[in-house]
Amino acid sequence: MDIDILLALQDGIPIVKEPFTAIAERLGIESGEVIERLKKLQGEKVIRRFGVFVRNRKVGIIANAMVVWAVPSHRIQEVGNFISKFKEVTHCYQRQTILGKWKYNLYAVIHGFKRETVREFVRKLSEEVEIKDYLILFSTKEFIRRSSGRVRAKDRTLVGD
Repeated sequence: MDIDILLALQDGIPIVKEPFTAIAERLGIESGEVIERLKKLQGEKVIRRFGVFVRNRKVGIIANAMVVWAVPSHRIQEVGNFISKFKEVTHCYQRQTILGKWKYNLYAVIHGFKRETVREFVRKLSEEVEIKDYLILFSTKEFIRRSSGRVRAKDRTLVGD
């Protein structure tokens, strides 16, 4: 039954008032059993997490940017923690620099409705953390992520700002 439930969820949770009831009816069990089995699977780490995947462009979030920062190594934790607390920031992580080629070591993915709004948000962040050396790279194409984790290939283009 666990496998049947996982297969039923593979392409997403139904967008209905009671999604677990719809799944349960399809499988011929009670909705409470679906929920309990999912909790058990999460506890056993078979399922890592449940979450919503929003297609940003469909809801008007078209200013999506990777912001790269050159942060002194002794401040990386402090600056990363500060930046990551904002709702506009969906990812914030450290990466290695490449001596003489790439000096940016903190990456933040920021989403907004307008590029100017994102630029202003980043400018304010820059002032708050006192890091002036950064680049804003706006995406120009959207990738389509599949439930399998695969990404349908499209041009991956980031435009510097």
